[in-house]
Amino acid sequence: MTNYKYCLAVFILILSEHFGYGQNVVRYDLTVTDTIVNFSGKEKRAIAVNGQIPMPTLTFTEGDIAEIVVHNKLKEGTSLHWHGVYLPNKEDGVPFLTQMPIAPNTTHTYRFPIIQNGTHWYHSHSGLQEQIGMYGSLVLKKKDTDPTFREGIDDLPTVPVILSEWTDIKPENVHRMLHNANDWGGIKKGTVQSYSEAIKAGHFKTKLENEWKRMLAMDVSDVYYDKFLINGKNVSQLSQFKAGDEVRLRIANGGASSYFWLSYAGGKMTVVANDGNDIEPVEVDRLIIGVSETYDVVVSIPQEGTAYEFLATPEDRTKSASIYLGNGIIQLKSRMPKLKYFEGMEMMNGMMNMDGSMDDMGMDMSLQQMDMNTVMYPEVSGSGDMKKDDNMDHSGHSMKPAQDLVTLNYGMLKAPHPTSLPKDAPVRELRFELTGNMNRYVWSMDNKVLSETDKILIKKGENVRITLYNGSMMRHPMHLHGHDFRVLNGQGEYAPLKNVLDIMPMETDTIEFLANAEGDWFFHCHILYHMMAGMNRVFSYEQQAPNPYLPDKKWAYKKLQKESNEFHFMAENDFASNGNDGRAMLQNTRWSIGTEWRLGYHDDHGYESETHIGRYIGKNQWFMPFVGFDWRYRKTEGMAEKNIFGQGNTKDNRAVLSIGAEYTLPLLLTLQGEVFTDGYVRFQLMREDIPISPRLRWAFMINTDKEYMTGFKYIITRNLGISTHYDSDMGFGLGATINY
Repeated sequence: MTNYKYCLAVFILILSEHFGYGQNVVRYDLTVTDTIVNFSGKEKRAIAVNGQIPMPTLTFTEGDIAEIVVHNKLKEGTSLHWHGVYLPNKEDGVPFLTQMPIAPNTTHTYRFPIIQNGTHWYHSHSGLQEQIGMYGSLVLKKKDTDPTFREGIDDLPTVPVILSEWTDIKPENVHRMLHNANDWGGIKKGTVQSYSEAIKAGHFKTKLENEWKRMLAMDVSDVYYDKFLINGKNVSQLSQFKAGDEVRLRIANGGASSYFWLSYAGGKMTVVANDGNDIEPVEVDRLIIGVSETYDVVVSIPQEGTAYEFLATPEDRTKSASIYLGNGIIQLKSRMPKLKYFEGMEMMNGMMNMDGSMDDMGMDMSLQQMDMNTVMYPEVSGSGDMKKDDNMDHSGHSMKPAQDLVTLNYGMLKAPHPTSLPKDAPVRELRFELTGNMNRYVWSMDNKVLSETDKILIKKGENVRITLYNGSMMRHPMHLHGHDFRVLNGQGEYAPLKNVLDIMPMETDTIEFLANAEGDWFFHCHILYHMMAGMNRVFSYEQQAPNPYLPDKKWAYKKLQKESNEFHFMAENDFASNGNDGRAMLQNTRWSIGTEWRLGYHDDHGYESETHIGRYIGKNQWFMPFVGFDWRYRKTEGMAEKNIFGQGNTKDNRAVLSIGAEYTLPLLLTLQGEVFTDGYVRFQLMREDIPISPRLRWAFMINTDKEYMTGFKYIITRNLGISTHYDSDMGFGLGATINY
């Protein structure tokens, strides 16, 4: 869209707010209810809209007035966000930022003019509801008289395609497990990267170096999913298409955290639009679609009597979802090979500094000068295991090596019309580093989560230029509400317009947009669990008009901030033959409140409880000072056990306060030093959950009280393991470990 057209659209938006009632009003009624689904063989709770998942596809034509009436039948608040749509700020659908949540058993109407076209989608912006069904396609069609109408593209039959994933675990529990570094998902996916696996793969040194740099196992995705879906199904068929037909697939990634590789068994795909904006057509063999991105691709049906697979493979390549286009013998697409995790770990080791931060590679990895797919995925992907099917024709399988396959990257995107911003407008320069702590699952910008920042003030009429450097280990799809931005990708004045920027580790990118839509606009990572962990900001226009939906904006903003810095609970208890020990912990971005206990079965074994309240310091959070309370009872009969400093205590009961600090050393060892109010000093070195094999974990502890412990745990289920350990005080024990 040219700058002239963009400004005209905004002008029409303003007029439509006041005079738009003579236009064609297209109304949808959406009823939000609880439902039960079975995607994996287990019945689980989900949220349906008009009785379906995904939500109904909403279709409008540019120039319409959209009127969407939401009837909330849930027992909780909800909302709907219109992803990528230009609209009045109060209609944007972000609870506590642009509106209050739609309360249970109430109705709310969204009403806004359609002043653009393209493939978009919509979803809940309340909590984690998007993960369990609240996502749907949104198609904004061009008028037939639109001067940008492209024959052979805009007049093709279209199929809305929305990608998603399903987990049987409640999303709130998924989020809690991520914060607690629970690796059950890695076990299910086969991505633990244990020491035994490293030795078998010839990468023991790689694994050791990875942990020396204080990193956990490398993964390309956060969550294990039981099923991947296209339009709510794992497999479906569009048999109405015949040989010679061309089809426009309007693809939206409605997944909560999954990137998808897209490929087609019928040949090349022609990419014609991205994030609702036309681009110059480009032919590719495959592309990766980031979380919340949209792509329009044109595919053809080569021959009669064959159903060609359109394949969506999640980035971790664990499973897939498919649509077959055509009718007849199934023609499958070659599967991508399994990821070589230890090779990837070796590459990441070379990118990391000793403090766990990423090397800034400078201009080599800036402004789309390098195709980062070739850096992240250098493996050959034209071969691999194929599904077995008696009716399958193998002749169409592409066996071309990777260098012969064309993979889409942002540098290939070119707008069909100039997108330059006004040259006489003032320029506001902003820079953000995307930061994160994978060990504690804290995601931030400039090492601050939303609860630690104020809104970023911008002025209407200025050009806002944002430089983003990804200093974390994960890729992040950054989404700006209410605006499209130019991606400076080497295409000059034809730089593409997008509203989502997928930025890979080490990468630096620059985007810019004209500030022309007043209000408060969310800017965040669209991986749902990253957003809820704090990786977001709010752009706020100066001197904006009051929002009638938010009578108390300061209070509402505090509620929004609190949502991304909630405390998360975990607990674990080992029921053993020689005693009982466990821990419970509450943690958020900075604070940790934890209690450990050891309960003997005899008075001479005693009882002990230690409580620490600490705050993590620094970007990587290796250091945590704390205050504590220690209570213990042990039948000593006057015998004093002395530590290595010669200090001892003859009291059967001991209740003291303490001050201390905890520091994460290389190899993920935890060093703890503590001084008690009675003058007693203790230092302790320990580590838990050392991955010996995919399910076997080793732990040890030694301290200056001459106490030591070592033990093993074998993980059976997400919440249960069998364990054995030796404790210097209580001897050998065998039992079961239960965790939450």
